[in-house]
Amino acid sequence: MSKRIDLHIHTNKSDGAFSPEEIINEASKNGVYAIAISDHDTTEAYSNELFNLAKEKNVKLINAVEISTKTEKIGIHVLGYNYDLNDEEFKKRLYEIRNARHIYLHKVSKKLEELGYKINTEELDKIDSVTKAHIALDIIKNEENKELLINTFGFIPNKGQFIEAIMNENCPAYVRKDAVTPKEAAEIIRKAGGKVVLAHPMAYVHEDGLTKEDIQEIVDDMKPDGIEANYLYVDKDNNMIDDIEIWNEFAKKNKLFVTAGSDFHNKDGIRPEIGFVNTDFSLSDEKVDEILNNLLN
Repeated sequence: MSKRIDLHIHTNKSDGAFSPEEIINEASKNGVYAIAISDHDTTEAYSNELFNLAKEKNVKLINAVEISTKTEKIGIHVLGYNYDLNDEEFKKRLYEIRNARHIYLHKVSKKLEELGYKINTEELDKIDSVTKAHIALDIIKNEENKELLINTFGFIPNKGQFIEAIMNENCPAYVRKDAVTPKEAAEIIRKAGGKVVLAHPMAYVHEDGLTKEDIQEIVDDMKPDGIEANYLYVDKDNNMIDDIEIWNEFAKKNKLFVTAGSDFHNKDGIRPEIGFVNTDFSLSDEKVDEILNNLLN
């Protein structure tokens, strides 16, 4: 059996369900050779104890992070690998990026309250990587908002519908979120000695309507070292889409190395699990070694 790797995993230090220790145990159980925990805008998952546990479980652990960035059109995620975990400037910049979410939370809460919605800002503020989805879910689950929601929508909306009608640009509770660009994120990672990878390009195509030309523009601007070409995208109808060949070709054309990641958050029976164990996807040992060599050297 070929060596399994998974270089895009989230823990409960951002928006994943598992603790860092549980991720290591799950990776070990799944027979995964190497993993990277890439939480949103934080490296809090990493500790000497975690590296020791990984070693004990024979799981190669590579430090990573997923930085939230913004282009004129959409949000883009930039992965950083094998950076200096002790780089103080890097940690400071991540803190500023992550904290932008909480500044946003307080501004948007004020607007939502002015519209008449009840929101648990204090509880939401405890979520490290609080997102629009967390905020929208808090609103629609609150019984006190039921009447206003029905008056506004004619029904109780799901979080996506609420975001699109109330929180997005040109909507009544829109707040511009300060963000770094993909190019700036790439510079932050490189300054800390890390490798820069554009996360899941296929997601921007299927989810956000970008074209391959749009992705090319982003790549030309940020000049990543690699691209997450080996990724299985699950659409809103829970269909798993495999565009791996397309993005491996794109990587070759742009002289970028490729990585492989499940983007694991939780076990939902639909999306890829750690190491892609519930899918048909696999890489040859030679390809695995090439990917790891590109990240670590």
